[in-house]
Amino acid sequence: MRIIGGKHKGFRFRPPAKNWPTRPTTDFAREALFNILTNQLDFEDIRVLDLFGGTGSHSYECISRGCKDVTYVDKHPGCLKFVSEISQQLNMEDHLLIVRSDVFSFIRTAKSSAYDYIFAGPPYGLPQLSALPDLILSQFSLLASGGLFVLEHNQHFAFEQSSYFKELRKYGGTHFTFFQLPD
Repeated sequence: MRIIGGKHKGFRFRPPAKNWPTRPTTDFAREALFNILTNQLDFEDIRVLDLFGGTGSHSYECISRGCKDVTYVDKHPGCLKFVSEISQQLNMEDHLLIVRSDVFSFIRTAKSSAYDYIFAGPPYGLPQLSALPDLILSQFSLLASGGLFVLEHNQHFAFEQSSYFKELRKYGGTHFTFFQLPD
């Protein structure tokens, strides 16, 4: 895996994925997503929430592009340790808050609703995956007005009926659904 753009572009990292319950987003899909995001977000001025953070690739990418406030959430100790080590190696500790928590517990107890960009890359087999948009956008209002939420999923899920649906992008078996709150 590698960081696609920004200050740390080209940095390679190898998570011990054989021992993890993760499904990292491919470099190809992540690069396509960040090409879109670069035209929609000013990374230097936003607060980011990375749910089901896994390897941390999404968090690293945001910080590499200038984001100064990223919250990474995952519950697996191996993932947390790995992300902490990489953030130290790249001097990202001042910009990355690592939270050990079940994502649904975090959503219910989050103190801030001012995230400008939220990314969720849950396991595709997660039973509550289809409930995530409503939890984040309506029930617990974690996204700031005008903010963007991107949910990674596979072809077995469809979110076009959501009142906050913006667009769907497909990259092989990886689908990104974009949701946006009105200003």
